Amino acid sequence: MGEPLTLEEKHKIIDEMLKDVIPKSVIEELKDKVAKLEITRDELEKIVKEVIRQYKLALVEPGEAVGTVAAQSIGEPSTQMTLRTFHYAGVRELNVTLGLPRLIEIVDARKKPSTPIMTIYLDEEYRYDREKALEVARKIEMTTVENVVKSIDIDLFRNGLIIELDAEMLEDKGVTVEQVKKALEKLKAGEVYVDPQSPLTLIVEFKGEMDFEKAQKLKNKVLATKIKGLKGVKRVIVQKRGEEFVLIADGSNLAGVFSIKGVDRTRTISNDIHEVEEILGIEAARSVIINEIQQVLNDQGLDVDIRHVMLVADIMTRTGRVMQIGRHGVSGEKPSVLARAAFEVTVRHLLDAAARGEIDELLGVTENVIVGQIIPIGTGIVNLLMKPTPKKSSGG
Repeated sequence: MGEPLTLEEKHKIIDEMLKDVIPKSVIEELKDKVAKLEITRDELEKIVKEVIRQYKLALVEPGEAVGTVAAQSIGEPSTQMTLRTFHYAGVRELNVTLGLPRLIEIVDARKKPSTPIMTIYLDEEYRYDREKALEVARKIEMTTVENVVKSIDIDLFRNGLIIELDAEMLEDKGVTVEQVKKALEKLKAGEVYVDPQSPLTLIVEFKGEMDFEKAQKLKNKVLATKIKGLKGVKRVIVQKRGEEFVLIADGSNLAGVFSIKGVDRTRTISNDIHEVEEILGIEAARSVIINEIQQVLNDQGLDVDIRHVMLVADIMTRTGRVMQIGRHGVSGEKPSVLARAAFEVTVRHLLDAAARGEIDELLGVTENVIVGQIIPIGTGIVNLLMKPTPKKSSGG
């Protein structure tokens, strides 16, 4: 059978057989896999040949209608999706849109997802300790006066508001009476002081006389006053994943989260595609599109090859900005005049193109169907050239 190969010998054989045949990333992966195996030269050569065979099988044939195949591969299983909103990982208070509504949201490139959620990973110092994770969560979660109030009353006799704070909620949110007092002072609605008879009661004395309507407006303003945390983040839940603690935030504010001590910026992500594009760039937005579509499909138990999803993400981000697959995005911005005209508002597209003197190169499917030419897909991409030779006459 032969002697088992050393690591150097394995690497040399793989490099020789696979050089210029398949990408370097695949070669490195194969080297890692065979490093642990005790195999002979013949066995390794068989493995490498099988890798080449499988790789060639996975390649797209020239002229393959990849767009149509991708659309069909995602569209067909999508009809089996449910139309429900699920609770997030068993947490009742935190809803997340899944299934078909979420898929439509992604391909439509909606400005804001209906349930924005951030997955916040923590750095080495904070990720293994629940208390430290909770400390970061409290810094992120937006806490308003309303969250820590037991009761709030308008007292026109005192010309002010009497705010009774909830001791339990103050402890839960990690807020002190002093922090609430400072937040109310920033409102500049009047003088704020702690009731000498009750350490959990704050009194806001209005400047000048107040009627009931104005006092009511001010009361609503007081309740909405932010004490701490990030704008847009309504709730943060601490979850244990394996050995580490991860924060799940209801609401999205990536820029704000990145500025908080203890957050691992390299892994923290949001499901808001446009926010990711703005903060982290178009490549990150492309990754989010792929991951979010895959997540939706996997949650529904649907097996779709990731390459179809990657093609959708590539089309949506190819111009350097996230575009929807629809009239205001990919379909509406095709370079072909005839393809745009066939999609909708035919006359306007043709008139605009004529006014600009646009030329249609007839490179796509739609435009070639319109003019009655063979479409450039499959066998239609082949140009056959013939060199006729004169037929020799037989002597006689």
